[in-house]
Amino acid sequence: MNNKIESYIKNSIETKISILRNDTILNIVEGLSESISESLLNSGKVLVAGNGGSAADAQHFAGELMCKLYKTRAPLSVLALTTDSSVITAISNDMDYKYCFSRQIEALGKKDDIFVGISTSGNSDNIVEALKTAKELGLVTAGLTGIDKGAMDEFCDYLIKIPSSNVPQIQESHIMIVHILAMLIEENLFKQ
Repeated sequence: MNNKIESYIKNSIETKISILRNDTILNIVEGLSESISESLLNSGKVLVAGNGGSAADAQHFAGELMCKLYKTRAPLSVLALTTDSSVITAISNDMDYKYCFSRQIEALGKKDDIFVGISTSGNSDNIVEALKTAKELGLVTAGLTGIDKGAMDEFCDYLIKIPSSNVPQIQESHIMIVHILAMLIEENLFKQ
């Protein structure tokens, strides 16, 4: 077998084992799931955003919460801020790309909503601006990122740092975290 294939798979598994053995990460994931559940129970909503592959992860998370992961149930109030191309391009053109998510949070976010920013580097300008705005408006803030210190770190109430600096492995782990969050949220809100 091709050594590059084996090496890639082993590295991916090792990253996930590192997460499994990291009680801090597991506790943050559990805490975030409880915070999201509480917000949704109190008529709050989840706003989520990222760029590139992280935008796809944001939309994936929104799909799991809006539709379902395991349980056939009522939809949950969630919005991926990455999906309205007219809004994103208007803000980017008329203001600056770094405000394409924060401007939407200004319009849509309210106290005790949740904003989840996804950035493998932790330094995406538009995610940092979104987190700042969310904090200013009283939203609960969460970030999914990699192991390296990033500009977004200081603005997150819940910070899930994947123990890797390898972008594909960070993204693979982010989608795992998204699935775990969706599973826990379903269990919290739909116990029967």
